[in-house]
Amino acid sequence: MILLRRTGRIAVLTLLVIPIIAVTTAQQAAADSRKRPQADAGTQARRMLAQLKVAKPLSIRGYNRERFQPRWAHHKGTCDAREMVLARDGRGVRRNAACHPVKGVWYSPYDGRSLKSEKQIDVDHVVPLAYAWRSGASKWSQARRRAFANDLTRPELIVTSHSVNIAKGAQGPQSWRPPRRGYWCRYATSWITVKHHYRLFVTRQEKVALLNMLRTCRG
Repeated sequence: MILLRRTGRIAVLTLLVIPIIAVTTAQQAAADSRKRPQADAGTQARRMLAQLKVAKPLSIRGYNRERFQPRWAHHKGTCDAREMVLARDGRGVRRNAACHPVKGVWYSPYDGRSLKSEKQIDVDHVVPLAYAWRSGASKWSQARRRAFANDLTRPELIVTSHSVNIAKGAQGPQSWRPPRRGYWCRYATSWITVKHHYRLFVTRQEKVALLNMLRTCRG
């Protein structure tokens, strides 16, 4: 009888330990799966960055925003590229008959602010138009520059708060980074993805700054 009681206690303890181990393992697996996408994105971004030409910035001479974007291009019916981004990046967005948002909530990943008024937000070009001009876009056709300025496929257009967009201006990552450090990985991978697709070169200082931000990619 004593042996049976001990055996029963051991069995109960075993049943308790197994679920705890299982839960811990599941939690670790979930944490690893969250880290993996950023780590993979960081690895891919490093490969793309290594393929980009390194050169000195070109002259800003001849640059004008209208050389890229005299106005936002229409993408779907009456909706232009800016309105498409506002609808894509917002929550609970309501638009009027002309496709302009009249209600919604937008999150600015650069500074972590939630904004409820369209007047508080901008649609930012991740790689600024003036910066792209000095990175090789000055040699493009007008059509290619227009496609770049209205690109909804690459991570070039993003909703941000007006204040942080003004602070960023036309600066590159060597002189401006999102105030929210938790977004550095995504910002660097987006910047590199855009430049790689359009075959824009990087400066030496820009490349160093991007590599430093990629170190924040978890994993």
